[in-house]
Amino acid sequence: MVQRPPAGSIPITPGSYQFKDGNGRVIYVGKAANLRSRLSSYFQDPQQLHPRTAAMVAAADTVEWIEVRNEVEALMLEFSLIKQHQPRFNVRLRDDKSYPFLAVTVDDAFPRAVVMRGTKRKGTRYFGPYPHAWAIRETLDLLLRTFPVRTCSEGKFNQHNKLGRACLLFHIEKCSGPCVGEISQEDHAAYVKQLCDFLDGDTDAVVEQLETEMKEASKALEFEKAARLRDRLLGVQRALEKQQMVGERDEDLDIIGLVDDELEAAVQVFFVRKGRVVGRKGFIVDKVEELSPGKLVDRILEEMYGDAPPLGIPTQVLVPVLPDDAETYVEWLRHLRGGQVQIRVPQRGDKRELQETVTINAREEFARHRLRRASDHNSRSRALSELQELLQLPEAPLRIECHDMAHLQGTDYVGSMVVMEDGLPNKREYRRFKVKDVPGNDDYAAMREVLTRRLTAFLDERDTVLEEGVKPGRFSYPPQLLLVDGGKGQLGVAVEVLEELGLTEEIPVASLAKRYEEVYVPGSSQPIRIPRGSEALFMLQRIRDEAHRFANTFHRELRGKRMVSSSLEGIPGLGELRAKRLVKEMGGVNAVKKATLEELTLLSWLPTAVATAIHQHFHPEP
Repeated sequence: MVQRPPAGSIPITPGSYQFKDGNGRVIYVGKAANLRSRLSSYFQDPQQLHPRTAAMVAAADTVEWIEVRNEVEALMLEFSLIKQHQPRFNVRLRDDKSYPFLAVTVDDAFPRAVVMRGTKRKGTRYFGPYPHAWAIRETLDLLLRTFPVRTCSEGKFNQHNKLGRACLLFHIEKCSGPCVGEISQEDHAAYVKQLCDFLDGDTDAVVEQLETEMKEASKALEFEKAARLRDRLLGVQRALEKQQMVGERDEDLDIIGLVDDELEAAVQVFFVRKGRVVGRKGFIVDKVEELSPGKLVDRILEEMYGDAPPLGIPTQVLVPVLPDDAETYVEWLRHLRGGQVQIRVPQRGDKRELQETVTINAREEFARHRLRRASDHNSRSRALSELQELLQLPEAPLRIECHDMAHLQGTDYVGSMVVMEDGLPNKREYRRFKVKDVPGNDDYAAMREVLTRRLTAFLDERDTVLEEGVKPGRFSYPPQLLLVDGGKGQLGVAVEVLEELGLTEEIPVASLAKRYEEVYVPGSSQPIRIPRGSEALFMLQRIRDEAHRFANTFHRELRGKRMVSSSLEGIPGLGELRAKRLVKEMGGVNAVKKATLEELTLLSWLPTAVATAIHQHFHPEP
């Protein structure tokens, strides 16, 4: 563990600090407006630190710092050091896919337009990123009839130059033929400029220029030239139709949408230039350090703008929450852009709706990401092996059961049991429990009841001799890992139940706390350190979330039934089935209460006498 530096040796100036391990490797980089104040927060009782912070301090051997003049320089230095060292305790952002860009090699004598991925190259302008390669190729195909710039490789260009014969693209008017001297370097450069202006969002100027040239050619009786300009104009208009207009024509925006859990986050960014969506990009964030919502936005901004972004820095950045130190980030972006930049949270209107749309995209991408991880066989196998090793299980837990409780102020108390077999949900094995013997709000007692009922049923069925052809009961199979949702308290209840039933040696047990994703096992007061972002922790988190969902679904179902029955009970002729059908067709209990006698009698299946009784029940005559 790193030792606290001598008192008074840490400066009170802004700067960046680096924690290093015993081998001198940087494991965490941070920034601070006051180095002494910030670093002092790490050297307190480990029990008071966030678990991730405590793990970092425990792994560190030394701490160093670099002083700078202001907070903006501290931010820039922090970003540079993170890029250089890739510390394992700093948040990691990775693209959720490799996005294609439309690139124009502006430094070439005859620049070419081409679809590119990967590392950015000097002397090349990039437009996008686009969600799909086919989308950008389709757009480029439309634009080439208007701006017939070169698209061929250097080798093909030189080959046709030597042959003195143009390729097919020239003959179908999708290239101006620079390889065979059909266009001068200056005229080709003009096409390139028009293409770049159009892709940059400056579409009005391009359209106006083409319209002016077409009219002038028509007046000069140059009808063939006018027809070609008309076709070019139509190509531009078709390309414009594919770009969604979402703002004013002078607006440059980046809109950030964010969805996260304790371990990961999904980020989607829409790039709006001149009021049109010209690209989008996504990240998946591994939250390996302690992050507030504002600090997560800090990291996203650093990732997006730390290296020169292809589309530049806009005048506005719309975020779901403000960065923790918004003023510093605004000043940093102003420095990079060389002009005014706003970072704000839209509260209402079109901007708010647009950000909600981006957030929906982030949520969908997050769901797809988790599904991809869950469905991958290698990931599941690795997760099960990691669980066996980390929890010191006798075998890989091919069958995992997780239990959770749900209630509303002690009413409609229910428990859930969900099952994963070979790392996948087995919904046929899911079970739900109505808690019967727990008065009031007592999660421990409810957990005890549910676990006792489940494990007692297992013992009963295990000891029963089945006749040939008879299927095993609903609780015949024991878990190879029993997981309970909660902390040490819930784990203690599970251990007591296993001891009472004599199953301690047979069924391993663990608990997973929601707040910090801490895993506890019997016999240890400290949580098991499962690496952040590991497949093992992801699997535990997934089954815990599924148990929570299953319990809440059952709880809402019971609560709804109770509300229906309590409101409609005692009405002559209205039994359970009729009441259920009535509520469904009327659109809820409140709709039934407000319904007129005429509306009720219109229901052909409802006897008139029962309809009258219902109406009188809710509308008694004075």
